[in-house]
Amino acid sequence: MSEKFKAYLVDRDDEGNVSSDFKQLTVDDLPEGDVLIKVHYSSINYKDALATQNNNAIVKQYPMVPGIDLSGEIVESNAPGHYVGDKVIVTSYDLGVSHFGGYSEYVRVKSEWIIDLPEDLTLEEAMIYGTAGYTAGLAIERLENDGMTIEKDSVLVRGASGGVGMLSVLMLNKLGYDVVASTGRKDVDDKLKAIGAKEVIDRLPEYDHKPLASRTWQAAIDPVGGDSLSNIVNRLDNNGSVAVIGMTGGTKFESSVFPLILRGISVLGIDSVFTPIKLRKLVWRRLAKDLKPKQLHDIKDVISFEDLPKGIERVMNHQHMGRIIIDFGVK
Repeated sequence: MSEKFKAYLVDRDDEGNVSSDFKQLTVDDLPEGDVLIKVHYSSINYKDALATQNNNAIVKQYPMVPGIDLSGEIVESNAPGHYVGDKVIVTSYDLGVSHFGGYSEYVRVKSEWIIDLPEDLTLEEAMIYGTAGYTAGLAIERLENDGMTIEKDSVLVRGASGGVGMLSVLMLNKLGYDVVASTGRKDVDDKLKAIGAKEVIDRLPEYDHKPLASRTWQAAIDPVGGDSLSNIVNRLDNNGSVAVIGMTGGTKFESSVFPLILRGISVLGIDSVFTPIKLRKLVWRRLAKDLKPKQLHDIKDVISFEDLPKGIERVMNHQHMGRIIIDFGVK
């Protein structure tokens, strides 16, 4: 394949200023890998938007094509078990960080990063999920293995108006859990209740240094982190768990050991980047089956590849809710 194709590159000059724009590339410009994929869909995560900004800690080398998610069709393969015409998903690993990512009409990746598109899931739906949905599904899998069940009390979802949060609400509701959604936005209560939240509450306050508080939730999914994480730990019911996903609220929190030793609380770290492939495949199968909500398409906003810069601007200005999907227009 020798023809040129479009990609969205970020680069940094000698003074450290980051710029981004569409460029024409050929396959020879792509990094090494044993599978070439024609991209049908990608998505915009906050991490992707940050990759286009000055002084970001996302991009490890320049120039770089951002985009930590993609779905598409294999057009060339030197990897056993991966064939031309296969529909596939690639998320996380080094994609869009130190290896050209999904904001390109063609990508070349390592075959071990590839997930075959499960039955009952379209390429577009795979990107409505993307890393956000995969991480939410991984958190639910871990929490259920740690004892979360629909027979127990409610489950808290923090950052409920973001991608991970909304998808967590949808999936937990699909499974039959009573979901309490926490968000700092004042205009989203009706939307969160429409997708399955039984109750919507404000952001949790910062840690008040009480070692224990009243038992409120059986489990929690937390894409926020920060000091207020402690107010989840000390309010979980006996043998409860919190799945920690993100750090938009900060990188540190303070807690007493009392919730851990008197109530058996577990703090579960969720790593979606280097998940073992067996578990990764299991979660994607669940995303296509029991975790797949009927309202999945209700949280998407589909834009063209040409409108990617506008979509990134919306993400950086917090002017969206749910998931922004990039449609490359492949028929």
